[in-house]
Amino acid sequence: MDGAMMSHDRIIALLSDFGLQDIYVGVIKGAIAKIASQLKVIDLTHQIPPQNIAAGRFCLMEAFPYFPAETVFVAVVDPGVGTQRRGIAVQFEKGYLVGPDNGLFSGVLGLSPPLAAVELTNPHYWLSHYPSSTFHGRDIFAPVGAHLACGVPLEKLGTRIDPASLVELPLAFFKMTETSIIGAIQHIDIFGNLITNIPAAAVEYKRWSVAIANSIVPSGRTYSDADTGETLALIGSHGWVEIAVNGGNAKSQLQVDWGDLVEIVYQQLPLISDQ
Repeated sequence: MDGAMMSHDRIIALLSDFGLQDIYVGVIKGAIAKIASQLKVIDLTHQIPPQNIAAGRFCLMEAFPYFPAETVFVAVVDPGVGTQRRGIAVQFEKGYLVGPDNGLFSGVLGLSPPLAAVELTNPHYWLSHYPSSTFHGRDIFAPVGAHLACGVPLEKLGTRIDPASLVELPLAFFKMTETSIIGAIQHIDIFGNLITNIPAAAVEYKRWSVAIANSIVPSGRTYSDADTGETLALIGSHGWVEIAVNGGNAKSQLQVDWGDLVEIVYQQLPLISDQ
């Protein structure tokens, strides 16, 4: 390992769309263990909807601040595996990201400016000099993550690239007017809750509801502020405006999907909690 000193306290955090039915996740962990079996490996999730880069982007962005400094995140939602898309490693003040350059990292890039980035062009740090064209998670990203966690400097992993060149996922930005805010659904969780890209601060101290899918959804504070089966909007634990159904599934009930537009409306409709 080029004389790099093992850091037993470093963590590798894994995120993917591989699911748990097949061996893919276990094999990735095996690839890490071949390099450094002492490393702590934490599964963020492997249930990202298949090839849904937007969902991976959100989950990675939300998880990143809760981990110790120098954590190495290996994230693989990679519909372009084997194509000309770059494999990259990015260094931040508080950690590293390793994975495909396809917009998956754009949420974290919005949280913290990257210090440096490389394209993973040095096969010395791969599992094999001849990686599979369909499983870079096993053959490139997991081994590179393990080497990083063992102290291999970023610049040894490949060719320096300009962090400004990293791919941004096209997601509608929220915009404010005097009477409303236009935003979009940036994530849908396992409960069918619709998490928008409108931050809590945008609706503080205002009376508001949400227009979505030809419905007007009143705002509340907790899920139980609405009757069972009824929709409501609230600020979720992640700090974004969220649309939910008490005891139900807002995605199914409203028939919406990732990227669909929503509108916060300042109006006279009373808050549910005031009723």
